[in-house]
Amino acid sequence: MNKWGLVVAVVVVLAVGLALAAGTSLWSPAARSSAPAEKHETNPAPTASLPQETPGASDNAAAAGAGGGMAAIQKASAANRYLFVFFWKEENQPTAAMRQVFQAATAKVADRADAVAVNVADPAENDIVAKFELDRAPMPLVLALAPNGAVTGGFPSTFSEQDLLGAFATPCTEQCVKALQENKLVLLCVQNGATKSNDAAMGGVRQFQADERFRQATEVVMLDPTDAREASFLGDLKINPKTPQAVTALLAPPGNVIAEFEGATSKDELAAALLKANSGCCPGGSCGPGGCPPQP
Repeated sequence: MNKWGLVVAVVVVLAVGLALAAGTSLWSPAARSSAPAEKHETNPAPTASLPQETPGASDNAAAAGAGGGMAAIQKASAANRYLFVFFWKEENQPTAAMRQVFQAATAKVADRADAVAVNVADPAENDIVAKFELDRAPMPLVLALAPNGAVTGGFPSTFSEQDLLGAFATPCTEQCVKALQENKLVLLCVQNGATKSNDAAMGGVRQFQADERFRQATEVVMLDPTDAREASFLGDLKINPKTPQAVTALLAPPGNVIAEFEGATSKDELAAALLKANSGCCPGGSCGPGGCPPQP
């Protein structure tokens, strides 16, 4: 299953606060942009050097009833752990059934993830409800949060253990998702000491990021193609992990890969790719709840 596409669904969910129409473990193939990313090749430059307690929630029990959800987020982040949050509103059969699934799944990953249950009707939990705009979201609902705060999975109403267990993401995916959910552009730089044109590839990236039009809305993420942890991410993006050339991918909210460059890049090429994506965005310049990428 291609995970990356579902970042689109998760970002849109966060933007509208209620459109969790389909459970997503980060992404869905159908959510990827229908248009393929532009491919660019350049002459290579010389190689450069380079309210029921849930398993896992006991540690958060002291904070429960007094903003326990936000406290759990802070605690998990400080410990560099994932957090699964079970949001519920009414004690009924669907809530009980999904709570059981939640408990079983989170017990299996208690070594690397915390879990907490949040009653959205509890005034003490208003902060976390407002943070994720869940006042009208279907319940029960589970959100999976990476240590950096990225929402790597959103599961409304009904979900399986497999859904929840598939919400863990790679380190670079977490960085990209976090930036995209903050409505930023991402320049994903795939290179290492063995790839060619590293400096030439970074030249355009640095110029683009330094431009006042993009400075506040651009995140640069470095990815070593030989890092085994990132194999699934590279596979989703269709980037060869054995690429001989540095590869630069330009990602825009809600999660579209709008251009890929092999070898050297330039600020003008990156800006042109962004302009083209914006021009085909949607009538009126609105791509949906998150709008279009930043304008060049």
